[in-house]
Amino acid sequence: MATSKRRNRKKKAATAVNITIIQVLIACVVPIIAGILLQTLAAGEFRLQPGNNAPMMAGIGLGSWVLGLRWFGITGLGLRGRRPLFSSIGFATLGWIVLFAVRFFFISLDPGGMNPSGAGRIFLYMLLFEGFAIQLWAFGLLFRVFTEWRGGLPAVFGSGAMFGLAAFALFHEGALGSDFFALVYFIAWGALYGIIRLRTGSILGSVLIQALHSFTVWEVLAAPNPLPAADVANLPQLFIVAAVGYAIIIWRLWPKELDDYRI
Repeated sequence: MATSKRRNRKKKAATAVNITIIQVLIACVVPIIAGILLQTLAAGEFRLQPGNNAPMMAGIGLGSWVLGLRWFGITGLGLRGRRPLFSSIGFATLGWIVLFAVRFFFISLDPGGMNPSGAGRIFLYMLLFEGFAIQLWAFGLLFRVFTEWRGGLPAVFGSGAMFGLAAFALFHEGALGSDFFALVYFIAWGALYGIIRLRTGSILGSVLIQALHSFTVWEVLAAPNPLPAADVANLPQLFIVAAVGYAIIIWRLWPKELDDYRI
């Protein structure tokens, strides 16, 4: 009897309840508007350098925080520690290993390496803005909204696509290849984190690993700037091979029963 009740609760959590299309639109649009307003304000006050998207991402994160706390609370946003945290770290590390390995085949190293004096600032930027702020929106707020509206698996790909679009537009990796293959890579990356969110119930582990993922692959293993023509030509292959690797991990993590859901 207890097992049956637990399965019923899982099933209810994985299906649509009490979320309207208006709330879905609010969750998608309001944080972006907050980001645009903060980016505009910061550009006027601090004269940001081109490519500095920190205020935009901070505004998206703040908007998501306000809406998410009001609708779902802390745990509902995936801010869970202990076992969910460590499970999400383990799964997200698989994606990190894929890109780390693929990187050596397609992009040359910069013999000069990165500047150690800026390493801490770069990592903090990736952790707070590219990691926490954007994942709070995509896999905290949007994942829960999509789950309550249409179910867990649609939420994986809906939130993953939104993460991919944001990463393509705002992350520093997006400048490496602004084409169809880069977009496919970012959406596959988002779907990977979406399935991790579904299976573990936490975003904190993937936030940490995302920052390490980007920091090690693109900063510690520094690439020449600008990239040589041969490396630029290899970027589509890098993105596609990495996306295929992510797809394999997604397939292996695919939930097989309701007990696999950790909404």
